Amino acid sequence: METKRALITGISGQDGSYLAELLIQKGYEVHGMVRRSSRYYIGSDVGASADDFIPRHKNIILHYGDLSDFSSVDRIVRESKPHEIYNLAAMSDVRVSFDVPEYTSDVTGLGALRVIESVRNNGLTDTRIYQASSSELYGKVIETPQKETTPFYPRSPYAVSKAYAYWMCKNYRESYGMFISNGILFNHESPRRGPNFVTSKICRAAVRIKNGTQEILPLGNINAKRDWGFAPEYVEAMWRMLQHTEPDDFVLATGETHSVEEFLVEAFSYVGLDWKQYVKIEPHLFRPAEVDLLCGDATKAREKLGWTPKTTFKQLVQTLMEAEMSHGANKA
Repeated sequence: METKRALITGISGQDGSYLAELLIQKGYEVHGMVRRSSRYYIGSDVGASADDFIPRHKNIILHYGDLSDFSSVDRIVRESKPHEIYNLAAMSDVRVSFDVPEYTSDVTGLGALRVIESVRNNGLTDTRIYQASSSELYGKVIETPQKETTPFYPRSPYAVSKAYAYWMCKNYRESYGMFISNGILFNHESPRRGPNFVTSKICRAAVRIKNGTQEILPLGNINAKRDWGFAPEYVEAMWRMLQHTEPDDFVLATGETHSVEEFLVEAFSYVGLDWKQYVKIEPHLFRPAEVDLLCGDATKAREKLGWTPKTTFKQLVQTLMEAEMSHGANKA
């Protein structure tokens, strides 16, 4: 039997690294696309860049490329001839997307088109594609909880770019019969989360303040509510989508919502501190257009994929804090 080959764009990020490990365990040959500017190394390097995690294994083959460059995307697809493609790469900082809207649109929106168009052009009719969509698509929410049929109302250049990618994938699926599934993932965290994400900022600051190496934590909108899950559980659902009998779109979420303030309470209490003494609200950290509430309904994923999240909110924060504490101790 031929060894299954998978191509992961964004393999050096949180989801990409966990997915690579999962696929290796399942016997895949994994190809990963990395940007020349990415830094990557191995280890439990909490607080490192989101571009810092690529598992080392003889069955992982890395290719230099960039979603903004069709020639490199096309070359990598031709060379790897993957049975499955997981397009996880993106300019994923929502706040920064307001500052670089054109770059965000090019990489996050058109980048997805370049991947699926390369598959079509190369005649890889049996290749199955997973597109990383985002709960940010719902933005100014029309209904709660949000499910696959909830209308989109994107509120950032990042979210608008993801909406373009979502609909382009759906169009190629319906126009050319391609196997393309969109995974609409709500927030999912881990010790490998990039330092620019609020969960990483909070956990890192709590430990540093406790250790006396940081004094305050500047934050924006702490009233924003999110549906937070555990990243390794979510990448398993990505794989399940491509093993499904037919392509489809799925929401992945816990169905619970918690505010950034609740996250602060859990994280700072873990180290015996009162967050109110250390957090400073900075107006410049607010988004020009805020997304106040995201809460997903993953009923379809449960019924069709047999997927359910297992990690509770408190367990998630505890896991992140334990990892951050361990990282701090190792650096001391």
